[in-house]
Amino acid sequence: MHRDEPDPTSVVLYPPPGEALPGVEPTRVRSLEDVHRSVSVAHGHWIQRLLAFSGPAYLVSVGYMDPGNWATDIEGGSRFGYRLIWVLLMSNLMAVLLQTLSARLGLVTGRDLAQACRDSYRPVIRWALFILCEIAIAACDLAEVLGTAIGLNLLFGIPLIWAVLITAFDVFILLAMQAWGIRKMEAFIIALISTIGLCFIIEIFLSKPSWTGIASGFIPTALSRGDHSLYIAIGILGATVMPHNLYLHSALVQSRDVHRSREGIKQACRYNLIDSAVALNCAFFVNAAILIVAAATFWTRGHVVGEIQEAHELLHRLLGSFAPAAFAVALLCAGQSSTLTGTLAGQITMEGFLHLRIRPWVRRLITRMLALAPAVIVIMISGDQGTYKLLILSQVILSLQLPFAVVPLVKFTSSKRKMGPFASHWFWAGVAWLVAGIIIFLNAQLVFGKISDWNREAGSYGPLVLALTVPTSLALGALLAWMAFRREGEEYPQRSDSADAVAQAALGVAQQFKRIGVALDASDSDAAMLTEAVALARTHRADLVLMHVVEGVGGQWYGQHTDDAEHRHDARYMHELAQRLGASLGEYGVTVTVSLGYGSVKKELVRIARHEKIDMLVAGGHGHRVLSDLLRGETLTGLRHGVSVPVLTVRGNLPGTK
Repeated sequence: MHRDEPDPTSVVLYPPPGEALPGVEPTRVRSLEDVHRSVSVAHGHWIQRLLAFSGPAYLVSVGYMDPGNWATDIEGGSRFGYRLIWVLLMSNLMAVLLQTLSARLGLVTGRDLAQACRDSYRPVIRWALFILCEIAIAACDLAEVLGTAIGLNLLFGIPLIWAVLITAFDVFILLAMQAWGIRKMEAFIIALISTIGLCFIIEIFLSKPSWTGIASGFIPTALSRGDHSLYIAIGILGATVMPHNLYLHSALVQSRDVHRSREGIKQACRYNLIDSAVALNCAFFVNAAILIVAAATFWTRGHVVGEIQEAHELLHRLLGSFAPAAFAVALLCAGQSSTLTGTLAGQITMEGFLHLRIRPWVRRLITRMLALAPAVIVIMISGDQGTYKLLILSQVILSLQLPFAVVPLVKFTSSKRKMGPFASHWFWAGVAWLVAGIIIFLNAQLVFGKISDWNREAGSYGPLVLALTVPTSLALGALLAWMAFRREGEEYPQRSDSADAVAQAALGVAQQFKRIGVALDASDSDAAMLTEAVALARTHRADLVLMHVVEGVGGQWYGQHTDDAEHRHDARYMHELAQRLGASLGEYGVTVTVSLGYGSVKKELVRIARHEKIDMLVAGGHGHRVLSDLLRGETLTGLRHGVSVPVLTVRGNLPGTK
């Protein structure tokens, strides 16, 4: 065994099986359950294990090079040359620290950041944090919509309004990718990142920047409000440190099957630190390359660029036809790669904060529709020129959310109660709080500046702007202060999710059914449903109600007054069935009756169940086959939602039936 590989026979499991770290209740809801602990990392040479751990940080890193970053980097480079490279470096160092803390939280506690917030805060706080996070994810998706649309426009000449609408269909790309598994998704994202990096290597080669100018850009210089360098620097920070990535990273690291021992977790934290450092430095290279290309191409020629389309046009004029093509391809890759991570982050926050799980494609469409609406409206009103302002607005919204992710993360990872021996050392905890303080201060400056701008631009409506924005900002500031200074012991009591508590609750209830309904099809397939229904009726000595809906043309148009062949056949069949069953079940005190419905199967079965006061329903299913659902209709989902009683689903026919 390699010396770097934990020996499962020589260490004590940490935390012990079935338990969690001190102060953390075991959870029954896992982050990204479909891929939870699906990647083996325990065997082979240390290089093989490092490669096995590599991946989550690359998925996270695409958020640090999305189209929102491009807008701030291009303007920063074209306006101030190489001066703001140090701001990118500082932002990147902050990102490495925060993403490392996020990974540690997920690895040690088995909780993602959203779940950890749910453990610690009351429902009203959870909902506030969830809503803020959803707004930030929608804002980030807005940047991705615009980036992808601009890329399509620049590459293929598609009008921007149509390109925006085309981005709605990337949900199908996402669905196809999710079927590949987490490792193939990571490989796909790494391929896109590599494409972006290659494109900017070409851009740097063509733009011929000043290497001494680049070196001087790493030296911190004063930032001023007068020349807008402070504003651009804050925009770069807000665009670089993405709030939803902190939720995402704490969940993605749990896709690795880490040995739950102190040594195993320590090893996982070490490898994830390497993964984060490498991946985020790749993101730093891309952002720095955008700024450097903008400085070398535009700043040196006196062009201040305020729009991505303008940058593309100038690249063509100044560097030839190949440079703008590489620029557009990189932009398209950035938009598409960020789309995937934004969707995953949305899924994680919804499940973590609310324990609410919906289908990924539904989640994707909701988020994308929220992003499409403002993009379409702005383009229709302001034309292509309005997209840049919309990109900047999306970064402002992200900046507002960032402290509400950073403060809980720093507080949780500094807590010995939550993290045990893996709590942050006092030095790194101090550095993390310093970073949080810088982010809060700079974002407060940004918020104050934007409110002042909006008030000035609103003219006579300025007081209304202040009345809406100032109280909201103060309330959010109060919430942030409460989270930062709240005492650690004030944990919100959670409902126990332990198997013992669930078993005791189940065994303590003696369920007794009085009227059991069975939905029949008036065919041989009824035998399967009746077998289950008769067994339940005997056991509970419950009355049995045979339910059937006449759904032909006569039943739909004339209801109970129909007298066509289908109705006569079904009614005769049901009453004969009731007589035969009643004769056999009478000795158990069970009566058998018939109740017919007409027209819509779902609506009529729900109506009959309520009218007959059914307290248990047996129904049949045909296995959710897509073609069968389309041809025959899908009843069970609507039925389960329409009734408030248990529904037993029986699939297939009994042996000997057709």
